[in-house]
Amino acid sequence: MLRFGGAVIHMQLNSSNTDGVSWLVGNTDIVEQMIHTSALSPFSESVLDYLQDVSKVLMSDRRAKEYPDVITFAFWIRRSSVMKLSQRFQRDDGNIHLGRGIAFHIAPSNVPVNYAYSLVVGLLTGNANIVRVPSKEFPQVEIINQALQSVLDRDCYESMRPYICLVRYGRDKAVNDYFSSIADARIIWGGDATIATIRESKLPPRATEITFADRFSIAVIDSDKYMAVEDKVRVAEDFYNDTYLTDQNACTSPRVVIWTGTKKEDAKSAFWQKLHEVVKQKYTFQPIQGVNKLTSSYLVAAAVDGAKILTNKDNLIVRVKVPVLSDSLMELKDNSGFFFEYDCDDLIELRSLCNDNRCQTAAYLGDISMFSTLIKSGIRGVDRIVPLGQTMDFDLIWDGYDLYERLTRQIACL
Repeated sequence: MLRFGGAVIHMQLNSSNTDGVSWLVGNTDIVEQMIHTSALSPFSESVLDYLQDVSKVLMSDRRAKEYPDVITFAFWIRRSSVMKLSQRFQRDDGNIHLGRGIAFHIAPSNVPVNYAYSLVVGLLTGNANIVRVPSKEFPQVEIINQALQSVLDRDCYESMRPYICLVRYGRDKAVNDYFSSIADARIIWGGDATIATIRESKLPPRATEITFADRFSIAVIDSDKYMAVEDKVRVAEDFYNDTYLTDQNACTSPRVVIWTGTKKEDAKSAFWQKLHEVVKQKYTFQPIQGVNKLTSSYLVAAAVDGAKILTNKDNLIVRVKVPVLSDSLMELKDNSGFFFEYDCDDLIELRSLCNDNRCQTAAYLGDISMFSTLIKSGIRGVDRIVPLGQTMDFDLIWDGYDLYERLTRQIACL
């Protein structure tokens, strides 16, 4: 963005700096329209109607039913679901609330549906949205994009077209420069390296930025409560969805399983057996994943005194029991079913690990009150505490950010 005589002149988008850009929804004309498009009120009726119809299209798509993350997204954008968010976040404070303008979203490359949630947050908060989708061509992305476009193509949603543009491109600074130059908000989901790269492209002075850096998550299971659960297969399926569904790449995926209570050994035996059955039935396993996990387990055993590689039926699940939870443990993590395991008598033992501000979600099976002492100790990490099976449930409060507040502006009416 250039300034001349106090006026703001945005950079021009042209063929020289958009070579390699794939326009999945929208086009260059739509982006140019966004600059002059009015911000909407949060939870506007037009957005709610549009999302409801997209949800209907996805729910009726046979292909979508093969992907639990797509169906979960479709449920999340239903009008009834969105209205619950509206009741929580809309504020009757006498002020006027509007979107900030244009939101530029950079989605992570390894989590298929994250970009769609980010888009919806931008819409619900009243913004026009440019979203860079994952570089990998996931089937989920194609299914969701087709639904978004098919509803946009309806005459009744012509007014929604300037609010949605989905693009795919590589590490192209010229494109990042342009999209950043017209953004009123920039949302970066890609982790530390992506944040550093995107920040090379300047934002306008009044633009805001939300960054989602590299994070990790944990699971705490009360062995006594687990052994009392009748449907242990359901618990295994919930944990599978938290972890294997994204190859353990999502920041919400637990990497450490912490056992409490008096029936730890019985609970472990039952839990991992049930999980193995689910993984064997559902998961597509590549040989290289087994090699990587085996290598990582040896590296942990060599680096951590007292670490023990636990016996596994095969490489679908790799578990390494550790004697302590240090703040450096996550430097040795791996994906696709690689877990650290720790026996705990008091959750205050987790303080070193959870004092790391990279620690995002604590999933639990048991009583949430068991976290009280740990949280009140003043740890710098843990932004979410959710039941097992709900780590990927999206919300407008994420990573400690109130996304409603960050993506809207208030006009004070005194």
